[in-house]
Amino acid sequence: MSTPIFGSLPTPIEPAPRLAEAVGLERLWIKRDDLTGLGGGGNKVRKLQYSCAQALEAGATHLVTTGAAQSNHARLTAAAAARLGLEAVLVLGGEEPPAPQGNLVLDRLAGARVVWSGKSTPQELYGLIAAEERRIRDDGGVPHVIPFGGSSPYSARGYLDCAAELRDQLPDLDRVVVAFGSGGTTAGLVAGLGAERVIGVDVGAVPDPYRTLRELLDGMGVRTEPPHLDRGQVGAGYAHLAPGARAALRLAARTEGLFLDPTYTGRALAGLRACVADGRIRPGDRTVFLHTGGLPGLFAHPDLGALASG
Repeated sequence: MSTPIFGSLPTPIEPAPRLAEAVGLERLWIKRDDLTGLGGGGNKVRKLQYSCAQALEAGATHLVTTGAAQSNHARLTAAAAARLGLEAVLVLGGEEPPAPQGNLVLDRLAGARVVWSGKSTPQELYGLIAAEERRIRDDGGVPHVIPFGGSSPYSARGYLDCAAELRDQLPDLDRVVVAFGSGGTTAGLVAGLGAERVIGVDVGAVPDPYRTLRELLDGMGVRTEPPHLDRGQVGAGYAHLAPGARAALRLAARTEGLFLDPTYTGRALAGLRACVADGRIRPGDRTVFLHTGGLPGLFAHPDLGALASG
């Protein structure tokens, strides 16, 4: 199966000495997966290369996926569809806002059709996706559904690729810290680097991250020890600004000129700080922070005013 090349890969790995000192580490590197290229970049690009290979193999005319209103995965699915000459249908959670902001603007620019789920239950959401599949088929098209967050055992291979890059770039790394959303990024890293070197920071996107990760790893045929997950950064929930994330956004910007987002990378850096504070990461560990992108969502976050003040 031929895999389309979307990304500017391998992404660079950069030392971050001022941020390292601020969080209590001797050495810290940033793996810049926010610079993957397509559609503004981010970790979903690596997964979409594999998902879209399946779509092309099946002769798809439409990519159909789902996510939250400010889904980075939805934005990049729209961009991938445009690159391949396909149509994108995005089934997004909640009600349509009065005016598009953040990722929604980019979804529209890429030509995606957005379907709003309102107050649908998860089961009703699946029904909406099935209805879109039927509509596309009735119109003579071929839909290909990409799961929430783009995460499947097959698409997680994108982060097996990233793990190989990290082994080449920093052969003796000790820890990689990454946001855990739909799980595919963490699963691929665990499969490629081992559970002992990867810490996923739960952002509250799925109800049971341990089960999600286990299912992905099982689907990849990977048998490993229980993975490390930090669940202390969810706060009031996925859509809300967690105190640790707010502090982390400011710290990264003011030490390295590095901009994070409040939902994923802000929580991930807060988790890294917590792991250093409680000894899960030792000061001398050669540590990598995986920057998964997501900046457009910052500009539509309900707590944007709080982030901009002070």
